[in-house]
Amino acid sequence: MSDRLRAALLIAPALAVFGAFFLIPLGQLAVAGGAGGYTTILTEPRYLRSLGVTLLVAALTTAITLGIATAVGLFLARNRFPGRGTLLALLTLPLAFPGVVVGYLVIMLAGRQGLVSEISMALGGERIVFAYSLAGLLLGYVYFSIPRTLLTVIAAAEKLDPRLEEAARSLGASPLGVLRDVLLPGLSPALTAAGAICFATATGAFGTAFALASRIDVLPMVIYTEFTLQANLAVAAALSFLLGLATWAVLALARGASGGAAG
Repeated sequence: MSDRLRAALLIAPALAVFGAFFLIPLGQLAVAGGAGGYTTILTEPRYLRSLGVTLLVAALTTAITLGIATAVGLFLARNRFPGRGTLLALLTLPLAFPGVVVGYLVIMLAGRQGLVSEISMALGGERIVFAYSLAGLLLGYVYFSIPRTLLTVIAAAEKLDPRLEEAARSLGASPLGVLRDVLLPGLSPALTAAGAICFATATGAFGTAFALASRIDVLPMVIYTEFTLQANLAVAAALSFLLGLATWAVLALARGASGGAAG
């Protein structure tokens, strides 16, 4: 048996699964939108506004998550102390929760009967409620996204050569200079890949949005409404295809940037 034939036989099951569960459904989704569905979403301001809000929320989620995960990940990768394993387990606990559970946790924190509301009332002020606002949705998305990004940053930081940092310090670089010129360039492929996954997850997150986005038109909720309540299958399919296309474009750009950085 030739090497090419052996390789073809090995990859055939993967290609079959890819075609059956991705290419064929994606093709049907694209066709289901029809000309009317795509025309509607491109001419109706509400749908374009929802796309803009979705991409904005995903971008903010990615930026905040990367900032927090980079700082915490570098600290945990560089330091060993009692309770480090417990702290890491707590930080990655959201991996065990579906998105809707994360949404209800935010409600318990920042809803009308949440902890923040009760404390603000006890201090004699007005009831502070932000669970159903953009801030609440961002909090849920960030909480859900930090574990995956954090683990990626820790793994990448542990592979960095500490002698590069020592050399930079010996040459008089400040801590900020070491971070800017040594650590971040070394982490950039991992940060790019983790950021792309974080962005893609935030654009398509439904469970958290279902619990929190009662006042925010993000595309997953708009698609759900069009499909279940309005029975507008063409628009729902067109919106789904548009959302998938936007997410794929971001992942493709991130892959190209990560490959360029790695090279």
